[in-house]
Amino acid sequence: MQFAASKSRWYKVALFALASAIGWSVPALAQKTELLVYTALETDQIKAYEEAFTKANPDVGIKWVRDSTGVITAKLLAEKANPQADMVVGVSASSMAVFANEGMLQGYAPKGLDRIVPAYRDPRNPPEWVGMDVYGAALCFNTVEATKLGLPKPESWKDLTKPVYRGKIVMPNPASSGTGFLDVAGWLQMWGDADAYKFMDGLHENIAHYTHSGSKPCTEAGAGEFPIGVSFEYRAVTTKKKGAPIDIIFPTEGLGWDLEASGIMKTTKKVEAAHKLMDWLATPGAMELFSKNFAVVAIPGIAKPLDFVPADYEKRLVKNDFAWEAKNRDKILAEWTKRYDSKSEPKK
Repeated sequence: MQFAASKSRWYKVALFALASAIGWSVPALAQKTELLVYTALETDQIKAYEEAFTKANPDVGIKWVRDSTGVITAKLLAEKANPQADMVVGVSASSMAVFANEGMLQGYAPKGLDRIVPAYRDPRNPPEWVGMDVYGAALCFNTVEATKLGLPKPESWKDLTKPVYRGKIVMPNPASSGTGFLDVAGWLQMWGDADAYKFMDGLHENIAHYTHSGSKPCTEAGAGEFPIGVSFEYRAVTTKKKGAPIDIIFPTEGLGWDLEASGIMKTTKKVEAAHKLMDWLATPGAMELFSKNFAVVAIPGIAKPLDFVPADYEKRLVKNDFAWEAKNRDKILAEWTKRYDSKSEPKK
């Protein structure tokens, strides 16, 4: 009997130990850090990027909050006192510079930072944001609709102010869209305030409406709703590849542009996971994925020629000062809104 009781006690102890071991090991095996990431990446890009990152870092998950650049920028600034996001990925460098100026980001030098073109990263050391790829202005010109309406093909920005295009052009609102902002900031830096606003006054006369998405003007042009959409080269190329009857025009005066860039929120408690994502975004493998969508990426020598994008595309980009854009963003948007917002689509 004594032996049996002893055996029973031993058996219970063994079961308890086994249960405890299982109890500890299951959470350890299941533990996965989830990053809340705010992004303006196009929806049709996110899946491939996430799959490649997760394959290399299976212990880190991503929950995306996706919207246009202007909306994401406003959301982050509104949440400044109580930040929700762990990271910002694929948002314009002009907005990232605003967040840096507001003290919202933390510096981090991802592995391989020395490969990144200096002009495509924050100049601070360590940088508070790092670029991924360049996106720039492009016009989507529906050749079928233009023929019906007898419209000539524009070659320059200034062409868009001609009376023949009255009511025939759609463009993104710069307060909502990063594409819209890079257009306005590009014109201001190319021509100075007086000439740029004179141009925008003339352009405004011909605008049917301003959208809250950088992609929508090209989508509308591709569908024949309007003959001309002011958009950016990625959406122009994808729209044309889907069979839309558009010509892609890169205006002769030069192209406003911005970077998709990424950074870590100062308040995140998931620093190790955030570093892993920043490290991956700066790898040649990630840049190869970006280069499938963009003609210029932040590491030189990786991008390959893209269909419908000129080989000298990078040389057509205007001189861009992200620090100036960040400092003057509110002033630029206030002036633009006062002058032109009457033709903006209602916000959803």
